[in-house]
Amino acid sequence: RLFLVQGNKRMKADYLVVGSGLSGLVFGALMAKSGKRVQILEAHEFPGGFGHTFSMGGQHKFNAQLHYVWNCGEGQTVNKVLKQLGLDKNITFERYDPNGFDHMKMPGYSLEIPSDSQELIARLSALFPQDCKKFEDFIEAVQKTSAGLNTFSSSMSPSNLLKNFSDTSTTLKYLKSTLQDVFDKFKLPQEAQTLLALQWPDFLLPPNQLSFYAWVMLFTGYQGGAFYPNKHFEHVIDSLVQVIESNGGEILYNHEVTDFNYHEGRITGVKYIELTTHKIGEYSADNTICNMDPQKASEMIGLNEFSKSLRKKLNYDYSPSNFMAYCTVKGLDLRDYGFGKWNVFHTSHLNLNQAFADMYERHDFSKLSFAITTPSLMTDDQSDRPEGQQIMEFLTVANYDYFKQLKETDEKAYKKKKKEILDVMIDTVEQHYIPNFRQHIAFKITGSPTTNERFCWSPKGNSYGSNMTPDNIGIGRLNHRSSIKNFYFCNASSGYAGFAGTFWTGANLYQELSGVSLV
Repeated sequence: RLFLVQGNKRMKADYLVVGSGLSGLVFGALMAKSGKRVQILEAHEFPGGFGHTFSMGGQHKFNAQLHYVWNCGEGQTVNKVLKQLGLDKNITFERYDPNGFDHMKMPGYSLEIPSDSQELIARLSALFPQDCKKFEDFIEAVQKTSAGLNTFSSSMSPSNLLKNFSDTSTTLKYLKSTLQDVFDKFKLPQEAQTLLALQWPDFLLPPNQLSFYAWVMLFTGYQGGAFYPNKHFEHVIDSLVQVIESNGGEILYNHEVTDFNYHEGRITGVKYIELTTHKIGEYSADNTICNMDPQKASEMIGLNEFSKSLRKKLNYDYSPSNFMAYCTVKGLDLRDYGFGKWNVFHTSHLNLNQAFADMYERHDFSKLSFAITTPSLMTDDQSDRPEGQQIMEFLTVANYDYFKQLKETDEKAYKKKKKEILDVMIDTVEQHYIPNFRQHIAFKITGSPTTNERFCWSPKGNSYGSNMTPDNIGIGRLNHRSSIKNFYFCNASSGYAGFAGTFWTGANLYQELSGVSLV
């Protein structure tokens, strides 16, 4: 059975958490801080899921995927959780430039996205003077939809819905809409569509597939404040782990859960294999929290054990995967070349739907659309790199099935394709931003969808759990309730993806099970 040792007594854990992704860590830390006994089983050797940090080439440290986050300001979700844990003075954030937290670059046009919506309308109108009214109407719809989504998430009471009828009615109109549908409704010019949607690597979906709701949540979330941890993401993960362990909890690494024990409508525990010793065993607990992919877990348990409505919610497609390039540079200051406390999103293709199809479906990266982030420009903490170097990272979409087949059938072709994509990224930087960029690269390494699968235990290398299409984002989305007694989901696919989304997911489950409100 699953026990924690306290003195000479062996005490049964209150919560067994399968996986140490960010939502699992947040839930575990909150429960441990409240006095509950928590134990976490993690298949990886490091905690954090996609939030974990890895070391390469000696002094180089890179975060697996997280780059900038939202909902971290005073009184917002992340801040409330950190206050509850006593970490709000220990984990602090630097805000991206509110005058332009994302810089959008495309042939013939550029746009810096500001926090102020009226300023955004003014900048778009300056680029496209004949379309000023269209931008005003579009941004108004975005703001109403954002307010409506907040209303739905806070309370579904008739009085609350009626009080905010204008916002909620607008929101419901776009329930099944893609971002492209709304662009078309307001007849925005193609170039403006591209500039507004160039943040697409944050979703790994183009406008004609991306849920309008998902885009609104992230876009307005970043407008409310885009942030980076002052001591990097590793410090965030380590601090959550410390709260768990200092309050009697435990995280067991290299413990892969191979099955769930199901008996008479309950999950009674799990089977596991210890990956370093190959020891197999079982743990039991009163409550099991599933931080691993819900779809994979439900297949282990048996789909027929879940209610019909749950089986429908569990039938989601995974999000696409990504290609990452991690670099450090020396002998220059990236701030001298247009980089700073912002991200840069670049496209060589005017139509993002076409760009996505070329890269994801045809594996053609010759006209690249990708994100550039420079975390070392966000904080004075240099613990993630050698002295005198700065970090620059690149991200774009990549097809898991294609890369998996390459890796399994032709390792040489797999490495060649990764080099090809990196070369196009570097060529683009040299052409548009930093001449002779190659000469300043001190270290570089790439990761493909199979890297995600291997190091983040991500099914099909997916980056965000369930795909952020209209079918997966909305009122009927999977949440923590599993229809099986004492078994709860706590994952990006049963809440929302990203740093803020997974913080909220873990905190929400804590509130449900503890009865303690963080508001």
